[in-house]
Amino acid sequence: MPPDPASIGFAPLAPEHYPALQAWLAEPHIREWWGDPEEEFGLIRDMVEGCDSTRPFVILLDREPVGYIQYWFIGDHQNEEWINDHPWLAEFPPDTIGVDLSIGRPDLLGKGLGSAALEAFVAMLRQQGYETIIIDPSPDNARAVRAYRKAGFRPIPELEGRTGDVLIMQYDPNTDEKTI
Repeated sequence: MPPDPASIGFAPLAPEHYPALQAWLAEPHIREWWGDPEEEFGLIRDMVEGCDSTRPFVILLDREPVGYIQYWFIGDHQNEEWINDHPWLAEFPPDTIGVDLSIGRPDLLGKGLGSAALEAFVAMLRQQGYETIIIDPSPDNARAVRAYRKAGFRPIPELEGRTGDVLIMQYDPNTDEKTI
């Protein structure tokens, strides 16, 4: 049974969250998709310190940190260097938001928390005025793709096969089909 949406919250990532974040990044289920824990931690610490425009948060379940979520601005990556490596970035308006997340605690995987957290986070972003919201999992990460579909994200057909090793999915506010 998925968690009660009222039990999910978010807090800006702060130095007091670093020990939990470092432990999560070292978990096999995160490391498989995110890469080297120390490198990832350094990038996220830079975000907290304001060296990057990405906005990092912890996912809270009943006020306890259980995962990581962030949003980033496509417009900040629409430059020659990024577009040369990721041409699909040019396909979106500059005010598009990208989202990334991971459930940190392995005991909470497969319980609907990822979908519920993503739905709540998207609702927060939409309340802030963001309309175009994407996520870019590996197409091989079946668990993530299923969770994102349940949260209202759909693959963008015209980009399929043109985005390298990621599947670009966009939030569709008009979908009422929550598929598994």
